[in-house]
Amino acid sequence: MDMSRRTVIAGAAAAGLTAATIGTAHASGGRKPVKELFGTLADGTKVHRWSLENGGTRLKVLSYGGIVNSLEIPDRHGRYRNVSLGFGNIEDYVAKSPYFGALIGRYGNRIGKGQFTLDGTAYQVSVNDGVNSLHGGAQGFDKRVWDVEPFTKGSDVGLHLHYTSVDGEMGYPGTLRAKVTYTLTRSGDWRIDYEATTSKTTVVNLTSHVYWNLAGEGSGSVYDHELSIAAARYTPVDSGLIPTGELAKVAGTPFDFRRTKAVGADIRVAHQQLLYGKGIDHNWVLDKGVTAKPVHVATLRDPSSGRSLSIATTEPGLQFYSGNFLDGTLVGSGGRIYRQGDALCLETQHFPDSPNKPSFPSTVLRPGRTYRTSTVHSFGA
Repeated sequence: MDMSRRTVIAGAAAAGLTAATIGTAHASGGRKPVKELFGTLADGTKVHRWSLENGGTRLKVLSYGGIVNSLEIPDRHGRYRNVSLGFGNIEDYVAKSPYFGALIGRYGNRIGKGQFTLDGTAYQVSVNDGVNSLHGGAQGFDKRVWDVEPFTKGSDVGLHLHYTSVDGEMGYPGTLRAKVTYTLTRSGDWRIDYEATTSKTTVVNLTSHVYWNLAGEGSGSVYDHELSIAAARYTPVDSGLIPTGELAKVAGTPFDFRRTKAVGADIRVAHQQLLYGKGIDHNWVLDKGVTAKPVHVATLRDPSSGRSLSIATTEPGLQFYSGNFLDGTLVGSGGRIYRQGDALCLETQHFPDSPNKPSFPSTVLRPGRTYRTSTVHSFGA
């Protein structure tokens, strides 16, 4: 357990909270995941919510979309808040969710015109973002009910989530068998391990779409959050938010987060890329590239609460989205309206439109190979 988390636990104890209350790990590990009914889909399918707690982190996950329904961590005084945006009922997730907390697939981010060619064969996948495909199409992995298997392993607790995407689903070739593992460690880290195999050559790019507000869900703008990203380049986009193929330097642009700065420091600078995205909605080319084990790439901190999020990943890219399309029409789980800039996303990934950009890291998966990536979220205060 890191020193910052020990400080939080000590503060909580001083405030009269027991170790069990704040979810610290015991010798046998965290609490066994608890299952409850969250709601029922129109076709009668039941959606369950799983609650996990370990190392001072509390996580609730839905079988629908593998959605993170809430993630609670303490502030510098040991006070818990849910730091992820979401809804309090399944109906809102089905009808209006902008991917709150969801598992994204088959292909996270955008594919230009929903078209690509593999081994000489052209494919047209579901188009759901103007003329482009976004996050797997109209019925991506975020809108599927996953099979969930809880586990405890040593001092860790977690969930194995399974979904089989049949050949041709949303236009993608091959039957893809996906397994995603959510683990809460004894130090309170939330780790995601992605795996997939295919029956035919396909493309795959899985990620998680949590909307973060470290001051607490529904608390207002995140523009004062402080962010650093270990990336000297990013991928500029056209007016449809499809990468041009250039790996541009961040130096001298609003996209330079190599040194920690406030999220909103340059978000209203008159830069064409910010006009295209109505804010930030871009992929950073991580300095480390693809790695066998997760390497630290970004840190987010809320000065008001002291809460921090550190991200390590094996992936070569990080999509930073500043909540530009939250427009005041959604009411969140805490009963408050979400407005522009009330959260941000940090999606570890391969690059958008990689199937059409041969110079980008490949997202092709062939039969007999296993897709594997990992991302670790560490919290402090």
